[in-house]
Amino acid sequence: MVMPDTPEGATAADSERASGVGRRRFLTYVMAAPTLTVAAQLLPEGQAVATAAKTQIPVPLPPLEPMVDFADAVTLLAMPTMPLMRLEITGTNKVRFEMPRLEVGQGINTSVVMMIAEEMNARPSDVVVEISDARPELFINHFTGFSSGVRALWKPLASMAAGARSRLVTAAAERLGVAAAKLTVEDTAVHAPDGRSVTFGELARDAARVAAPAVPATPKKPEEHEVLGKPMNRVDARGMVTGATQYVGDIKIPGSVVAVVVRPPTVDGKVAAFDDSAVRGLAGVSDVVELPSGVAVCAENTWQALEAAQQLQVTWVPGPGARTSDADIQAKLSDKTGSMMDALNLDDGEGKIDASFSFAGVSHAPMEVSYAVADVRRDRAEVWYPGQVGMGVQVDVAKAVGLPQPAVTAHITRAGGSFGARGFNDAAVEAARVSKAIGKPVKLMWTRNDEIRHGRMRPPTHHRIIASYRGGKVRSFQQKMSGVMVDLSHGAGIVLTSEIFGAINKPVDEIVFYISQNVPYEFGLVTIDGKGERVPGVKTAEWRGVHGGSFRAAQELVVDELAAKLGKDRLQFRMDSLKTDRAKAVLRKVGSEGSWGRPLPKGHAQGLAVHEEHRSSSACLVEIDATDPGNPRVTKAFVAVDVGRAINPRGVEAQMQGGLIDGISTILQAGLHFDNGAVREGSFSDFKWARQRHSPIETKVFVMPPTGNPGGVGELGVPVAAGAVACAYARATGTQPRSFPINF
Repeated sequence: MVMPDTPEGATAADSERASGVGRRRFLTYVMAAPTLTVAAQLLPEGQAVATAAKTQIPVPLPPLEPMVDFADAVTLLAMPTMPLMRLEITGTNKVRFEMPRLEVGQGINTSVVMMIAEEMNARPSDVVVEISDARPELFINHFTGFSSGVRALWKPLASMAAGARSRLVTAAAERLGVAAAKLTVEDTAVHAPDGRSVTFGELARDAARVAAPAVPATPKKPEEHEVLGKPMNRVDARGMVTGATQYVGDIKIPGSVVAVVVRPPTVDGKVAAFDDSAVRGLAGVSDVVELPSGVAVCAENTWQALEAAQQLQVTWVPGPGARTSDADIQAKLSDKTGSMMDALNLDDGEGKIDASFSFAGVSHAPMEVSYAVADVRRDRAEVWYPGQVGMGVQVDVAKAVGLPQPAVTAHITRAGGSFGARGFNDAAVEAARVSKAIGKPVKLMWTRNDEIRHGRMRPPTHHRIIASYRGGKVRSFQQKMSGVMVDLSHGAGIVLTSEIFGAINKPVDEIVFYISQNVPYEFGLVTIDGKGERVPGVKTAEWRGVHGGSFRAAQELVVDELAAKLGKDRLQFRMDSLKTDRAKAVLRKVGSEGSWGRPLPKGHAQGLAVHEEHRSSSACLVEIDATDPGNPRVTKAFVAVDVGRAINPRGVEAQMQGGLIDGISTILQAGLHFDNGAVREGSFSDFKWARQRHSPIETKVFVMPPTGNPGGVGELGVPVAAGAVACAYARATGTQPRSFPINF
């Protein structure tokens, strides 16, 4: 919390090492401890990983949904390391917090500012949130994904900030000569009844010496909140708009060079030979380095490196998927799904729907292409990269350059989008290898073509659903999915499944499937199943969740078909079948706001979907104009979302709007073709993400009143939007789409 006195020329870290645990770190532990019990929380930092790894946390075993989800596991496993988070008050009256999660555009830095400002009664403008460097002792607390950030941090941060406030008040009482109970805290200062006040910054050193606060360190009750739950603009919005916000591509190190990589025509192809004679004499070119992923060309600036890369002559060994294309992938997945269904021997009832759906791979394609900066020396390395698994950056770079992990300093920078792509550290590893080879700092950039053709993708999937009905009711509903195996080898998935779900003898990606997907409807005998298939040459990663977008779209199309078969209104059928009141409430809201059932012209239609995940519920109603089926447009969208308790309703609204655009894109037009081991698309000219002309003319997002603890929101919007858009297109065109994106 507070920087202690240190000898002249010494650093705070020097002081802490000398004393074992310095006053600053001591108070950090005290404030971070959820129970404020010091003895149980004071651990030397080197022991934190081992302590967390040995912690046994009882978690229910299958059926896993809805008892536990992935973010629950993240939160449970992160709890032992929460005391190691850092909060301090500076002499300039700023409250500074080192955030162990990555800001990727989801707005978690704004939520954290709000949480700290609320409990400390500080001005939000006085709260500074910075992303923490990679710290192995933070363990899984350094993981960003699966809508876990706010859910994991909000209680520890509340205790942390409330503890800081109690010590500041105690210090102010002594300085002002007033009973602590008579003091108030407002605008980053403590105020006495007679009008005198003292700022946090002025109290910092005294507060560091407080061992027993004179007032309780109890977080506020929800009804006392003045900041949380109120809409707030992003604290970093001005910086992003003006260009003041710094990304890794903005970093400039004296003496550094820029590197771009010449990559193979097929995914994971290898270099057979290369000729750099035409490159060596070009202006600005300094080095050419062979890598496992291609050949890096280094120059004084980006333009020189890109120009030189075009003249490099490389002979390639084809990648492992060189004989594989879309049809081969879907045939393999379809066969697997079919065999999964063949094992079932269900009563068909009086009627049955048997439907299959295929979904193409999808690029993450964040606006910021992959960048990394690395400076590798003989005995140490420093790297800058926006990694979603902080300690993973450190581990991967250390392994790549042959250094012990503690010798690598990994600065985690904010990202200009990710959607799951930054769970892997490919660019950081490449930059480190080049830097080691040439002995200079390197800024390595992926081009947009690199990002789409050689980056990772949401895996192609195939779904088969068999539903039976009898007596006006659905009697069974079986949904089986086969997909290219999701690569979760970045570490977080392996750690979580081994530590939390280790007793389940299933691959990592299947466990993730079971703790994320569900059927929210009462449909009699319900079973779901998901299997991952290894397909050489197809590089995968989680993408705004993993399977929700395809799983929900297929499911909601069949729900619409069931309603039609049973002669029921699609909205009322869902209302009658939904399991939870929260799901019914959000569906009722969009039905009312969107005027469900209103007359529409030929070629226009409405579509509905409901989704529950991450302890949150959402519903979506869209209207589509598909008078030209090859060029449809969603014209209106109404989304209702219950996230338990919205920390920042404006942030929730933005997340749902982003998910809406992603759902529109992946259902109607955006996907990746895989042709003989190569991804066909290479830029936004052919990877057809929704543009402004494809966006709804009218969009409304309704954040429901609080119903409990905060749930996840970052990945909630895509599945519900995808399902609604698919259903609307089917109704507008009178077809039953079975392959996505529809206009591929």
